[in-house]
Amino acid sequence: MGFYSPSQLVQDVRRHGVEVRPVDINCSAWDCTLEEDGALRLGFRLVKGLSRRSADRLMQSRPALGFPSVAAAQRQGQLARNDWDALAAAGALNSLGGHRYQARWELLAANPELALGDARVAENQVRWLPAPDEQADLEEDFRHLGLSLGRHPLALLRERGELAGCLRAEQLSQCRPGQLVRVAGVVTNRQRPGTASGVTFVTLEDESGQINLIVWRDTARAQRQALLGARLLKVSGVLEREGAVIHVVAGRLTDITGQWQALSLRSRDFH
Repeated sequence: MGFYSPSQLVQDVRRHGVEVRPVDINCSAWDCTLEEDGALRLGFRLVKGLSRRSADRLMQSRPALGFPSVAAAQRQGQLARNDWDALAAAGALNSLGGHRYQARWELLAANPELALGDARVAENQVRWLPAPDEQADLEEDFRHLGLSLGRHPLALLRERGELAGCLRAEQLSQCRPGQLVRVAGVVTNRQRPGTASGVTFVTLEDESGQINLIVWRDTARAQRQALLGARLLKVSGVLEREGAVIHVVAGRLTDITGQWQALSLRSRDFH
């Protein structure tokens, strides 16, 4: 399944009714696993900056009933500071700290020497920090896990009115062949096989599914920067249908990455 990104796989399995649960210091294994009730638990392997060796050491020290607090996990987990930073950033400590910001605070409170400069961390100074807002949570999810179990970024942009006229992936099945359509999504894959006579195949992902684009050579040459540089892409084109397979033949490509500049997304590009 290496062709598909973890985000694509998670989005697809959720659309098929499978519950997906986050990386959790008390529940996760290295790989993603199925729990007893059939839910999929994300594994430590998704946490950027956490090595297999560190994850194994953490699991070996984890009590049968789990760590009761961030401080207890730090005492017993025997991990380096960068490992704890990676776990907190990925939300893997949320079940203990409530949210990323609080988990980071509690890591500092347990180790005042980690505070920067003249900052002195005292547990009684701040007992609870405000949680990150929805966009901040999504940005951190993508930056530190490569995926999110929150709402899809396209759902938020659409809610703000920034994707006026753009159809969702699920709506394309209601369109007729030859119809001019406008779509938008996260660029998840780019392919330009040697046997495709210069055609580039692009996959976009929105909150309802995948959108397949065909970009002819002349279009690709004329709009190379948007095609190769965009992380979020808006496309006007013509819908084509071959049986159950739907494509949009791209006409105008617009890089809309700036509408969510902080979101760290990477496509999987193949030649």
